Amino acid sequence: MIKKEKILEEIQTVLLTTLYFFCWFGAIMLIKVLLLREYNIPFSGLSIVFIGALIIAKVVLILEYVPIPFTENKPAWVRISLRTLLYLSGVFLVMVLEKSFEARNEYGGFIEALENLFVEANSYHVWVNTICVFGALLIFNLWSVIKRTYGKDVFRKLMMSKLQDSDSSK
Repeated sequence: MIKKEKILEEIQTVLLTTLYFFCWFGAIMLIKVLLLREYNIPFSGLSIVFIGALIIAKVVLILEYVPIPFTENKPAWVRISLRTLLYLSGVFLVMVLEKSFEARNEYGGFIEALENLFVEANSYHVWVNTICVFGALLIFNLWSVIKRTYGKDVFRKLMMSKLQDSDSSK
């Protein structure tokens, strides 16, 4: 019974984390759709958004268990910042490699495409995605530290609690 509960808890964690990243990546896609619609350029990428969200969710959940030795006994912002930058570096590298791989035929090879990536307009696509993913990763890492410090139900408790008026504290 305990194993079944643990498996269900893990599935729920993966699903909720995937949903979180799906919302972020969906917002990125929506912005792209709206911008491209102005120029009558069709765009669809819902499956890419879902697969990307699922992959990054699983990766960050696994990496949460990997300790970063020199962040022990440091303030929370050090752990949040370092994890965000490490994850973002990986995402940026994957996006650069992906764009270079996509353009390899156009430039006559992978290395040539990699060299021309930041000369062409494709670099803007990489930077926009990187900036948006940075926001998603930063909030995810911040939330992970909050959950670890205050418990899993902290968000539910906060949302269900009554707020005091600022005037009543005077």
